[in-house]
Amino acid sequence: MYGVTDSPREPTGLSNSSLEQFEKIDPERISGFLLDIFAPAIEWEQAVFIYDDKSFGVFRVYEAKEKPVIAKKDEGRQQTIKNGEIYFRYGGRTQKIQYAELESIIHRRIDQNNQQWLDLVQKIGVSGPSNAAILDTERSVIEKEDSQILVVDEDLATKMRFIKEGQFEEKNGAPTLKLVGDVVPVNRVEVVKRVKENLIRVYPFTATELAEMVKSAVPGVKQHEIWTAIRENDLKSNIDYSAYVFRNKKQEDNFKETGLICNSIPSIYNKKAVDFLINVLKAETGHV
Repeated sequence: MYGVTDSPREPTGLSNSSLEQFEKIDPERISGFLLDIFAPAIEWEQAVFIYDDKSFGVFRVYEAKEKPVIAKKDEGRQQTIKNGEIYFRYGGRTQKIQYAELESIIHRRIDQNNQQWLDLVQKIGVSGPSNAAILDTERSVIEKEDSQILVVDEDLATKMRFIKEGQFEEKNGAPTLKLVGDVVPVNRVEVVKRVKENLIRVYPFTATELAEMVKSAVPGVKQHEIWTAIRENDLKSNIDYSAYVFRNKKQEDNFKETGLICNSIPSIYNKKAVDFLINVLKAETGHV
């Protein structure tokens, strides 16, 4: 916690200059630094709170959903963080994990894996083995027995022409797919989530750029107030204003499966998000 001394005296809080420096901290830079050193991602957040007319900066680190968190490389002063080491929080200190805690984590992961298998078998039992197919996300295919199944959205299907293997489309520029086996038609494809292409074009601003634009339009607003407004108005989960930038497929799949997002995954924003925050913060601060 920023602003608390080690002495038994009353905490002094942050000075104006220290508070300004704390508010300039870019959470996405810290998240990127942590992701470079540890896996899986460490969830955390920062905030400023007022107590007894004094300002304090706080970092909160959440308990990892997937354990253990392992160092990926040597880092720190005199390489105090070692590649392959696991650190564990014991009471008031953090140190290398001991045998009992590591064994407990391993058994917990085994139990979770077994439960996932049970859940999968139960779902197959409900739909019936004859109706079940396997989606292989590594090879990007859907398989049923020895067959591969292709499902095409109805709108896309009307724009394509299929040709049998061994035949050729003579018309230049006609969109075609090579057909191996059979195409199984479906009446309807339920679109679970609209995938945005070219995210940078649709959402051109980083969190830092967004904050600078808002601060220039709302005099006196603090950066932590902008982060609070983003959180309280749930802008990060609204595709009208922002999009998540997943660093790998596992993060995206986990979000699609659970709907949960960790703080280490950055967001990018559009002009609508900037305008929204300006209006909200102007109303709160009394600026017109």
